[in-house]
Amino acid sequence: MRSWQILFAVLLLSQSAVADTTTIAFGSCLRQWKPAPILDTVRLLEPDAFIFAGDNVYTDTGLFRFMDEPGRIFKAYQQLAKTTEYQALKQSTRLFATWDDHDYGQNNAGAEYPWKQEAKQQFLTFFDIPGDTSMRQRAGIYDVHYLGDGERRIQIVLLDTRTFRGPLQQAEPNQQCPRSRLVATSDRTTTLLGDAQWRWLSNQLKQPAALRLVVSSIQVIPDQHCYEKWGNFPHERQRLIDLIRDADAKHTIIISGDRHLGEISRLPDRNTFPIYEITASGLNSAGAGKGEFNPYRISEDNVRVDHFGVVRLIEDALYAVELTLYDVNGAVIQQYLIDYASWAIRSSPQR
Repeated sequence: MRSWQILFAVLLLSQSAVADTTTIAFGSCLRQWKPAPILDTVRLLEPDAFIFAGDNVYTDTGLFRFMDEPGRIFKAYQQLAKTTEYQALKQSTRLFATWDDHDYGQNNAGAEYPWKQEAKQQFLTFFDIPGDTSMRQRAGIYDVHYLGDGERRIQIVLLDTRTFRGPLQQAEPNQQCPRSRLVATSDRTTTLLGDAQWRWLSNQLKQPAALRLVVSSIQVIPDQHCYEKWGNFPHERQRLIDLIRDADAKHTIIISGDRHLGEISRLPDRNTFPIYEITASGLNSAGAGKGEFNPYRISEDNVRVDHFGVVRLIEDALYAVELTLYDVNGAVIQQYLIDYASWAIRSSPQR
């Protein structure tokens, strides 16, 4: 073990030992053919859980794009399974997961993807989903899990933004989005989650929890960029925001990936409460987003080096939620402390 790893382990162990603190790490966009030392950094943190937030493998890029479907999905997972970093993390940490387009099987794919059942089977097998889980009895991979009990109960809602998603709308190339050509659809009959998942989500947001993590593979709050986002379906984006607020699910943090950048966003509302989103995208593939505009971003800039995210529920005298983006060496890149009672950001995270 390198010297910085030893120092990092000591620092994080002392930090994690703070009484009544629950630590949940997450990340996305893992190119399985590249080294992933950041998974060792995550493991040294000793989180209570790690969430794979999508693009957990890439089945349609690199050499895999020349392979036949759906067999290449299995091969991509097998390549990740053979890495020492993944195996060490799996053996030491409770894992949760959802998918995004590249592990689903195809860039920007939705309900039309012909191999989605085969992709689901590979997902279930790779992440050791139990045979009696309800996920196996219904379409899609959306699911819910809990950490802790009573006043320390944390709900993890894993959304499926692929299986039911309607067609994306594209326009003629323009100066704003010359490559993706993605624009917001005006067709309010299109869906992102599908009726069954919407009903399920509405019920989940009514369940008691001290903290709720809603995991969406694509970004929810940022709606200005040219890539996949809930903003491509503005009626669905607003439906999710309304659902969270109507359920009075105040202590909700949205977790997202996909973008090959990291940032922390806040959607204010004078009449109710703000909604926060932490994006961590680029476990070993970050670098996008230079100069990108996001009016909801709390910091001045986004993160474009490899990183992972952490959400901590701190239940000591502070009673707060801490959002952090760490780099591959375990250094803090961005960090914000949210007061639990007021759900407002404190000036600095002091513990």
